[in-house]
Amino acid sequence: MTPATKALERAGKAYRTIEVDDYQGAARQARLAEQLGVTMDAVFKTLVARLDDVDLAIAVVPIGRDLNLKALAALAGRKKAAMAQADEAQAATGYVLGGISPLGHRRRLPVFADESLRDHAQVFVSAGRRGLELALTPDDLVACSQARLGSLAR
Repeated sequence: MTPATKALERAGKAYRTIEVDDYQGAARQARLAEQLGVTMDAVFKTLVARLDDVDLAIAVVPIGRDLNLKALAALAGRKKAAMAQADEAQAATGYVLGGISPLGHRRRLPVFADESLRDHAQVFVSAGRRGLELALTPDDLVACSQARLGSLAR
């Protein structure tokens, strides 16, 4: 169990975990999607950003796309957003890079997710450690993370 799976258990949400290889390198995203048996647009990465140089937030976008920081700032009602430093992302979430989940953070962080989540019956996100993925419905992910949806990927 990870903090992410514990959060889903507490909420009574259905999910499954899938062990995957901890891929590195340029084609790692395609290999991950292939191993999960889905297209890359159904697999989402969790990023940590700093809003207005003050607050941290979580952004969830498809693994094959980039986070649009201006769109994140706008959705959060802020002037600007920038990627957080690795050490502050790890400290705030309680997860290591490559294993950050949108659920079960060490401290409560606002979550913003790309609206393309809704295009899928099931989505995949990190379960809270490298090599472990969660499969769950977009509605359950949004409900458990209290995510706000918007157009965040480019």
